[in-house]
Amino acid sequence: MLIVATILIAVVCLIHVYIFLLETVLFRGRGRRVFGIKQDEVERLAPLMSNQGCYNGFLAAALALGLVHPDPMIGRAFAVFGLVCVAIAGIWGGVTVQRRILLVQTLPALLALAALLLTPSAPAP
Repeated sequence: MLIVATILIAVVCLIHVYIFLLETVLFRGRGRRVFGIKQDEVERLAPLMSNQGCYNGFLAAALALGLVHPDPMIGRAFAVFGLVCVAIAGIWGGVTVQRRILLVQTLPALLALAALLLTPSAPAP
């Protein structure tokens, strides 16, 4: 992968690690404030946010595998899969939750995907 694609994928991965943490272990404090959740809603929403956080953790895991897998073609496949999933989830979140998600989640994923797809892949054996 080009260095630009690698950096952008790492950024998207780190964004999703952060979202995972906000939605799971940090939800009752920092997560609640970042997402603008009222204190009286925290206990009701905590299980839902934790579940949602797991999905963001899975997205981060796919991207991390894309970055570290020893076989470049398999790594590329994981990266493409993860970025497409992030972009689709971001579009859905932008439509159903908050338009800001399009900037925070979808745009970085699409930039990373474009950089990755513009990088020539290794020739098939």
